[in-house]
Amino acid sequence: MKSIEVKGTARTIAERSSEQARALKAIRKNNGVPCVLYGAGENVHFTVPVEGLRNLVYTPNIYVVDLIIDGKKVNAILKDIQFHPVKDTILHVDFYQIDEAKPIVMEVPVQMEGLAEGVKAGGKLTLQMRKLKVRALYNAIPEKLVINVSHLGLGKTVKVGELSYEGLELLNAKEAVVCAVKLTRAARGAAAAAANN
Repeated sequence: MKSIEVKGTARTIAERSSEQARALKAIRKNNGVPCVLYGAGENVHFTVPVEGLRNLVYTPNIYVVDLIIDGKKVNAILKDIQFHPVKDTILHVDFYQIDEAKPIVMEVPVQMEGLAEGVKAGGKLTLQMRKLKVRALYNAIPEKLVINVSHLGLGKTVKVGELSYEGLELLNAKEAVVCAVKLTRAARGAAAAAANN
């Protein structure tokens, strides 16, 4: 997995919720994003400039985050992001500190490779799950999960339960369809014509 550096500044949490709300509003007004680091015993509250999160958030890639808070570095992963419902701006980000001895849960992008048999026969290959949820030690998590679809015939699917990757536990429902070759009108017509001959 690639790594990316994110720099932040620690912040204190106000006692009263009204003061806290005002503080968060002020952070966002100054182009900052309130963040929390979990998994380090005591949760760490900090602020990151919105620009500092752009390459981490708006990308299909997954990263180990070299999180530097007031000069102190920790390895973390992106856990959760809250977006503004209308403007789509980042409102809040949660990070989780990596413990090298403990498995973590992450969503990993799926990539299909190969030319499916069903596509050669006129079908259409669709990816129905862009990411799969895995549990593993962080250094065993790949940047993407590659699925070879060469064997996939017309009307056939690949389900989560049919996949396995070394050192990874897949957490999605076993019956969930990851990708499929769907029959197109042209493929149906060709199949019908072949059956009538």
